[in-house]
Amino acid sequence: MADSLIIVESPTKARTIKRFVGKRFEVAASNGHIKDLPARELGVRIDKGFEPKYQTIPSKRKIVAQLKKMAEGKSKIYLASDPDREGEAIAWHIAELLKGKNREFLRLLIHEITRDGIEQALKNPAHLDKNRYESQIARRVLDRLVGYKISPLLWNSLKSGLSAGRVQSVALRLIVDREKEIRKFVPKEFWDVRVRLQAEKPPEFWAKLTKKDGKELVIPNEAEAKRVETELRAQRFVVERVDRKERRKSPPAPFITSTLQQEAYRRFRFPARHTMRIAQELYEGIEVGDEGQIGLITYMRTDSVRVAESAVSAVRKLIQTEFGSEYLPSKPRTYRSRKLAQEAHEAIRPTRLDLAPKKIEKYLSKDQFKLYDLIYKRFVASQMKDARIDETTIVVSAGPYELVAKGQKLVFNGFLAVYQESREPEENGEDREAAAALPGVARGEQLKPQRFELKRKFTKPKPRYTESSLIRELEASGIGRPSTYATIVGTLFDREYVRREKGYLIPTRLGELVSDMLVATFPEIMDVNFTAKMEEELDEVEEGKKG
Repeated sequence: MADSLIIVESPTKARTIKRFVGKRFEVAASNGHIKDLPARELGVRIDKGFEPKYQTIPSKRKIVAQLKKMAEGKSKIYLASDPDREGEAIAWHIAELLKGKNREFLRLLIHEITRDGIEQALKNPAHLDKNRYESQIARRVLDRLVGYKISPLLWNSLKSGLSAGRVQSVALRLIVDREKEIRKFVPKEFWDVRVRLQAEKPPEFWAKLTKKDGKELVIPNEAEAKRVETELRAQRFVVERVDRKERRKSPPAPFITSTLQQEAYRRFRFPARHTMRIAQELYEGIEVGDEGQIGLITYMRTDSVRVAESAVSAVRKLIQTEFGSEYLPSKPRTYRSRKLAQEAHEAIRPTRLDLAPKKIEKYLSKDQFKLYDLIYKRFVASQMKDARIDETTIVVSAGPYELVAKGQKLVFNGFLAVYQESREPEENGEDREAAAALPGVARGEQLKPQRFELKRKFTKPKPRYTESSLIRELEASGIGRPSTYATIVGTLFDREYVRREKGYLIPTRLGELVSDMLVATFPEIMDVNFTAKMEEELDEVEEGKKG
């Protein structure tokens, strides 16, 4: 019988690890947290320095008994829950329940559930991280205090069953504030004037009116637009100058949690929760034919863009083989993580590049394949050469007026041969206009106007948030962390504080009432900067910079 026990939180993860460690270790699963604050009371001793009253979760008593039985006679217990704050709390609570004489607890930080990843963790076991644990406890206590003390106000004033949360409520405020901005916004009419021009060489192209007498031109109404058109028809259209430059477009960094959630939403309309559920499956292990059960991606809750040297070396070899030396930079690319990112983690990447998406597609569900393909291609692209784009601007004079036409041509596709990042719907219009084909023209060349187009437009407010843009805003504002983005957004839907319409997040009447009441009653807690500062201080607890 093995004298050591590995405990993870997930049965799937346990099966994958057992396949690699064989009879050397017993492997058990806790099925998530085994301790939590009590459900029907505050569970925080405020008079004793906010000490939490953790207790065994009633539904987990049978699992705890099984773990105690499996731990009998074991001198070493390896705690291999996920390598983040939640996982650290699970590890500490298991250690507290299983502590015994001459029993050693070690932490296995497994960033990829492969043979190499597991063996590397076993060779370099860590100790339980008190700073990370205390950071998680502080978050849990703060969340409980905010929810337990504030939620009853909503029950008494609005209806029972409502909830407030330290981060959730600030996210709701962002959505409500944006909606109010949109309502208050007064659109201003303006008119675009474009002229279809013919040069000596094809193709014809559109030029947009931008200036008069060297000053920016704003046309406020149809009468003025028609007057300008009449004046333009009487002018000679001449090429004033041609500006050409090469622009380099660099590949995006490999995915972190937030960017994966954003891109999966933009591309597939996957809600953040769904993305994380699929990513968890890919991380914990999928049956892949003769390969057996294997983790296909590295740990998916991360804010670090760091990549292991061995993975960089492997992807550079793949690029050389699959695409040729012209696509391979002379040295590996490096990317910078945000301040206080957990650099012990890696970016989200495939664990084995020989398991190309198409090669294993038949073993994956439709959504697993989509997400794995996305992660795989983004990682490969992140180590490829820049794309090179020729950008041309033709400036046309017509008497006192100036018109501009812009075009671009892809000279070298570089990383775009593999991957192109999606964008929010409102960001796509400019690219289509800039991508127009332009003829070769010379300075002083006369152009023939073929058609005039007058288009009425209105100024627009900032767009409503999508799940993708809300997560981007939360991250930019320093609110929430990789493990919480999906939960934050999901809870807003669960509580019926927001609804989705054509992909955009719109607050319900209930959501607005809740947000308004909380802002009026607890302005500091609902302040974005206050919440961001709190998150930063909790990160400093984890880093050991604050006690």
